[in-house]
Amino acid sequence: MQSFLSYAQAHQRDIIKLIRDFVECESPSFDAAAVNRFVDLVASKVAGEARVRTLPGGRFGKILRCEFALPGRKRDGQLLALGHSDTVWSMGTLAGMPFRNSQGRLWGPGVLDMKSGIAFFIYAIRALREADRPVMRRVILQLNPDEEVGSEASRPLTEEAARESAAVMVLEPGTGMEGKLKTARKGVGDYTVIVKGCAAHAGVDFEAGASAIVELARQIERITTFTDFDRGITVNPGIISGGTRTNVVAAEARAEVDIRILRARDAAVLDKKFKGLRVFDKRCTIELQGGLNRPPMERSAGIRKLFKTAHELAAQIGIELEESTTGGGSDGNFTAGVGTPTLDGLGGVGEGAHAPHESILVDRIADRTALMAGLIEAL
Repeated sequence: MQSFLSYAQAHQRDIIKLIRDFVECESPSFDAAAVNRFVDLVASKVAGEARVRTLPGGRFGKILRCEFALPGRKRDGQLLALGHSDTVWSMGTLAGMPFRNSQGRLWGPGVLDMKSGIAFFIYAIRALREADRPVMRRVILQLNPDEEVGSEASRPLTEEAARESAAVMVLEPGTGMEGKLKTARKGVGDYTVIVKGCAAHAGVDFEAGASAIVELARQIERITTFTDFDRGITVNPGIISGGTRTNVVAAEARAEVDIRILRARDAAVLDKKFKGLRVFDKRCTIELQGGLNRPPMERSAGIRKLFKTAHELAAQIGIELEESTTGGGSDGNFTAGVGTPTLDGLGGVGEGAHAPHESILVDRIADRTALMAGLIEAL
């Protein structure tokens, strides 16, 4: 591990330059051309080090897969490194939120989530090549173009790659300023509850109307009781809409509801509760759409073993690595969901993902890069 750390420290300026190149190539979700430019940039950076191919991602842009050439002749299975090329930031964000290196941090849109993690991984590969350390598995990097918007196009390919892999390293940022690894993630989903009532003039014919808004309000009160903190279940009605004018009894209203679960078995329980909603006003009807999008990443025996390996490797370079559970989802939910041991949160250490103060700590670049190199060798 010490040789990997020394390599990363010696090349820290180069790593920072690569991060800057990545951040300054803006790649918002739903802008396929921008995402493809970023994919092409990453491909150009690993040319000669990996066999690169792209797969169709539909309206989101290209999915990138790179198989790296590494020391060692015998290959026993596959190790998958997983990231995403899209960010939540719109084109032009750099004008008001430029990349900068100041106050011991790197700042900029996407620097934490998750372009620094991709740069760390590339230099971890280079550290292994430089040290001529044999790697026993094929190493694949996959970057998805749609992670921030639900992974609609990439999910089947991610799950396919995970089934072929002995383990998955997810290059998402760590938890908190300590950079804790993520060994469990909540499952994520959403429901849309649509209520249809009966329109009427609110002044002339009020009693003839059946308000979808009033009915939805009652349903929302019921829906909020589905939250169960002891089981790690949260249910959040995040968006409500309905009605046309103040003088019209609303004929339709809807609520968009976020759900989070810690255990896969709770998905069916929650789905039954949503499907069991019944109207208070018999003149109204309820329509339900949606469900679980990302299965929970449960802390399995395989994941515990991966973290133990990472903890031991980090200790060799003086890092006390911790683990965490998070309510947020990633593509690691899918890989863990098909049963492949998955270690998440290996990327940048910092704060402000999806926020104007998005940044990573410069003094955590080298140890994160070394940890990735050590894991690739050990797994």
